[in-house]
Amino acid sequence: MGKTREGQIPVVVMGLGFIGREIAKAAQASSELKLVGAVDANPALIGQDLGQLLGDPTIQLEVSRDLAGAFGRARGGVVLHATGSRFPDVLEQLLAVVNARASVVSTCEELAFPYLKYPKLAAELDQAAEKAGVSVLGTGVNPGFVLDRLAVTAGQACGPVRRFTATRVVDARTRREALQRKVGAGLTEKEFDELVEKDQIGHVGLTESAALCALGLGIDCDQYDEEIDAVFAEEDIPGAAFPVHKGRVAGISQTAVGLNEGQERVRLELTIAVGAEDPGDRILIDSDPRIELEVRGGVAGDRATANLVVNAAPRVAAAEPGLLTVLELPAGR
Repeated sequence: MGKTREGQIPVVVMGLGFIGREIAKAAQASSELKLVGAVDANPALIGQDLGQLLGDPTIQLEVSRDLAGAFGRARGGVVLHATGSRFPDVLEQLLAVVNARASVVSTCEELAFPYLKYPKLAAELDQAAEKAGVSVLGTGVNPGFVLDRLAVTAGQACGPVRRFTATRVVDARTRREALQRKVGAGLTEKEFDELVEKDQIGHVGLTESAALCALGLGIDCDQYDEEIDAVFAEEDIPGAAFPVHKGRVAGISQTAVGLNEGQERVRLELTIAVGAEDPGDRILIDSDPRIELEVRGGVAGDRATANLVVNAAPRVAAAEPGLLTVLELPAGR
């Protein structure tokens, strides 16, 4: 498995944005992993002391410009990848890691189930990973856990599933400024619609979660549809990183549905908005027995994503080679 002398699995963090830094902190705190490198394309970060960047003097590593060298240090281990949301945009990075004989756990949302939109590219990555003898996984809080893996795990107690529905409501005031802007907070309706048309706003990965749910719950779906609408502020909303005035966009309401012969079988609803009321995660499995789950307040996104990536790394390092989904991970840590 390529473990270090202490029995820990060597890992390199690739991408040192907000989530990447959270992953690096979580990796450093893990008893199962040994953080041996960090890589970022930003010239301003190359050569900097990672411990200083993270506020952790126990980390004594330099941010690398040498991708091959960094990946080589993770040979037999895992690269924790956090550079992008779109699968085609990160494929070459993933292939570079795989060709260096390291496994990958990535926050790329479309990598959670790339066969849905990019079957040929997914097959290419799967074949490369099998040839190299390593594994690749996309995970995070969503997709990767709340609206798919958690639901599918609960579904193991059910008979045939008639219909599955889930909602996730996030008050964006509890999240970083970048996410508030990603969901369009503060925009006019026109600005919001223009960015939706350019595919530059909204949550990536909701349809992938719907497909994972269908797969894991044994539901046949022959079509998936997705919609994104704006949530508008009914009054001035305080507490965000910037003012959100009455009449402006407060966030998104996004829906993904899976249908079979025109009949809706899977429905996921996601609201991320500044001032969103009643935040939480709710799951309903229409089956025998019927199962309803609620996480009051919802699973915290950024920290949970970092922990999910780090906790998956040892499981991925020990997995069969190829492109995995979270449904193939062991249930326990």
